[in-house]
Amino acid sequence: MTNLLETIQSGRQSKPPRVLLYGVEGIGKSTFGSEAPKPIFIQTEDGLDEINCDRFPLATTFDDVVAALKTLANEKHDYETVVIDSLDWLERLVWDKLCQQYAVESIEKVDGGYARGYMHALSLWREVLDVLGVLRSRGMVIVLIAHSKVERFEDPESSPYDRYSPRLHKHAAALIKEWCDAVLFATRKMRTQSEDGGFNRKRTIAHAIGKDGGERVVRAYGSPTCVAKNRYGIREELPLSWTAFINAMSAN
Repeated sequence: MTNLLETIQSGRQSKPPRVLLYGVEGIGKSTFGSEAPKPIFIQTEDGLDEINCDRFPLATTFDDVVAALKTLANEKHDYETVVIDSLDWLERLVWDKLCQQYAVESIEKVDGGYARGYMHALSLWREVLDVLGVLRSRGMVIVLIAHSKVERFEDPESSPYDRYSPRLHKHAAALIKEWCDAVLFATRKMRTQSEDGGFNRKRTIAHAIGKDGGERVVRAYGSPTCVAKNRYGIREELPLSWTAFINAMSAN
C-alpha cells in the first residue's frame, strides 16, 4: 500500500495559465488570444478573418469543438496555446446538442423543463474542460474568450447593483470561472462627470481616457463593477495585451 505521506507535494508549481477573457464587442479579445505563444483557434463564431492566426474551420456543432480539442490532444503539433472563441457561442452549440438528444426545440424544455437542461449542460461543459485539462497537462496555455453582459447582483452585504459578467448561463459561468486561474474583464478607461440636464436634474456623461475611444485595459481583480479574479496576486489594472498579463503574472 502506498504511503500517502510520500505523495505530499510542496512549493509553487508552475503550470500554463487557464485564462478567461471577456468584454464588449470589438475591444480586442481575439487579438489578445492571438498574442499568446503559438496559438491555434477553435472558432465557434465567424470573426477571425482580419486576424493573422491559425484556426480550425468554423465549428457548427458541439461535436466539432470536441473533435478539434481531441485532435490537439492526440496528434503531434507545435501549437502552445489553444483559444476557444467564443464561449457564449459554444454555449449555443451545447444547448443545440441537448435539444437534439431530447427532441425538443428549447433548452427550457430539455428533460421535462424546470431548468434541468441547464444542469445537463454542465456535463457537456465538463467534457470540454476535461480535454482542456489534458492539453494543459501537456504544456498548452488555455485562453477562453467570451462576450460580456450586465447583470443585477444581489449583494447580501449592500444594496443590489449592476456589474459586468461573462455572457453565459449562471451555472456554466460558475463552473468555468472556478476552473480558470484568471478571469479578466476587458474594458476602456473612462471617467464620468455630472452635468446640468435642465429642470433641476443632473445627468452623468462618460468621457474616454486615452486615444481611440479610450485606452483598452483589463481588470484581473473583482469589484462592484465587474466579475474578475486571478491566482497570481495581480491587483493592478493592466494594458489589454498578452505581454502585459504575463509580465504581471511573473512578477508576483
